[in-house]
Amino acid sequence: MEQNVDVAIIGAGSAGLYALGQVKRKTDNYVLIDGGELGTTCARVGCMPSKALIQVAEDFHRRLMFAREGIEDGYALTLNGADALEHVQDLRDIFVDKVLSSSIDDMGEEFIAENARFLEPGLLEVGERRIRAKRIVIATGSAPIVPEPWKAFGDRILTTDEIFELEALPESMAVIGLGVVGLELGQAFNRLGVSVTGIDQIDRIGHLDDPQVNDTAIELLGKEMPLWLGQPATVAETGDGRLEVKAGKKSVVVEKILVCIGRRPNLQQLGLEKAGIELNDKGLPDYNPNTMQIGDKPVFLAGDVNADRPLLHEAADEGRIAGINAVAAKPRAFRRKTALYITFSDPNIVLVGKRLSDLDPATTMTGSVTFGMLGRALIMGKNKGILRLYADKASGRLLGASMVAPHGEHLGHLLNWCIEQNLPVQQMLRMPFYHPVIEEALQPVLRDLVAQGGFEPDDYPPDLELL
Repeated sequence: MEQNVDVAIIGAGSAGLYALGQVKRKTDNYVLIDGGELGTTCARVGCMPSKALIQVAEDFHRRLMFAREGIEDGYALTLNGADALEHVQDLRDIFVDKVLSSSIDDMGEEFIAENARFLEPGLLEVGERRIRAKRIVIATGSAPIVPEPWKAFGDRILTTDEIFELEALPESMAVIGLGVVGLELGQAFNRLGVSVTGIDQIDRIGHLDDPQVNDTAIELLGKEMPLWLGQPATVAETGDGRLEVKAGKKSVVVEKILVCIGRRPNLQQLGLEKAGIELNDKGLPDYNPNTMQIGDKPVFLAGDVNADRPLLHEAADEGRIAGINAVAAKPRAFRRKTALYITFSDPNIVLVGKRLSDLDPATTMTGSVTFGMLGRALIMGKNKGILRLYADKASGRLLGASMVAPHGEHLGHLLNWCIEQNLPVQQMLRMPFYHPVIEEALQPVLRDLVAQGGFEPDDYPPDLELL
């Protein structure tokens, strides 16, 4: 016997739940299907527990500044690793419970705790049930990638699925993959007293493509923990229960390895071929990122499963777009917001708008500033980093930014909103800047860009505007 519904949503993560919110506005004939662990990736193993760990690490690391501020005996402070990890887990459980209580707990029969797979277009097998849906939203998320040979090393190999279950801090750890997750957790564990070595087969970290920002980030983060770049890692047993990691001519013996080399979309078990959905050379369905629709099929792809922008705020937008179109007579295209990526290392690594590698040097002007003598950063003992802005030569419109910066998360949002409003650098310069704040770092860069573009008046400063 088949159950007929207007919409079936496969996956109860962030994208699926945001899709559900839109679907429920138009119909009560729907199902939400998820046979995995509930609570969303962000709350369980992603942005929230990682930020809790980072906060503990930053608080403990701050003691190193006490002596220069006249606060004595800071080095005498110690960390109870088990208690610190328990604190992170307690906060994680609060976040997960909040997600479950606000979305899943009161759903009743509309929620099915089983895995789904296609039997034919529009027909799903869900456990022992068959569900025929007019529209289907696929929001099954992704899973960490671990090279198959490394799985033989058991619990000495960790991903974000296991790292927040640790009950004690290891003495040593190799972090393989220095994107957002690897940098954040690697620095945090190092500051908690774990001997961390960071390894990546490419010579860039944090997805940076601006050479000046990348070099600065490597220099600053490399002062806290060794960063081995440009060589792939190999792993072998040592005979004493530990693992030896080699990269080029360098090697280190560690208790644990945190693997952060990427995530794989959860598509393998869906039987997409039976739905008539073909995969491209990347192993993904071709879809429209403005409608989330796969081709002309009544199927929508939202969240990490499409491997495009694996971020909570993007998953939320994609889920809403997919949910709206799953109950619409005709799918509508929505403008996507300006890209914003933040690595919560210290200093933050932030990418806003267009990347330097995507811009034409002939039509783009760039400006930069370092934080060495910025008053507020100097007072905080965080006067390290660089900010780079990219603007259109003809109009002065801000196009993008890249930085490794103290409190860069706030600068990133400010610049993101400026790009969203299509602001030119000459108009940005006329905004008020309080003193002393980190945002003051923008002023010299903006003045430089205004001068480069020839937007500076001859007889009064460019940051003043005539009535």
